[in-house]
Amino acid sequence: MTDLLTIRPIEAQDRQSWDRLWTGYLTFYKTSLPAQIYDSSFARLLSADAREYRGLIAELNGEAIGLAHYLLHRDMWTVEDTCYLQDLYVGPEARGAGIGRALIDEVARRATAGNATLLYWHTQEFNHTARRLYDQIAALTPFVKYDKPLSPD
Repeated sequence: MTDLLTIRPIEAQDRQSWDRLWTGYLTFYKTSLPAQIYDSSFARLLSADAREYRGLIAELNGEAIGLAHYLLHRDMWTVEDTCYLQDLYVGPEARGAGIGRALIDEVARRATAGNATLLYWHTQEFNHTARRLYDQIAALTPFVKYDKPLSPD
């Protein structure tokens, strides 16, 4: 039997599978988020707003085994939009089978269809397994990321 990989947009009925995959992603990065963030994030993925986050689910033989979240947005350095791949996750049981690459390829296809001219993402320095893939399909940049937490006055 041949394994059948399907990558498609996240739909409302994917909530339980998405929760499981999102929790796996957060656990990999040694973090957790409250239920309110899960609810808000999933609602964003279902929004009809063209400037909102989009999500993809990867299914292998009908079982959800991976996800990707991405955002098309304006860029001050180009006339065209650019695409930010915020989250990419493949469950441990399916890693090494090309699912991550397939998810990135599908995000790139959708970004190109949306007239974006660049796809970019970040990862943790210690994420060596993913970086082996990223080094094959994209260029590592010299940018350093800073975070400044903000709070209302």
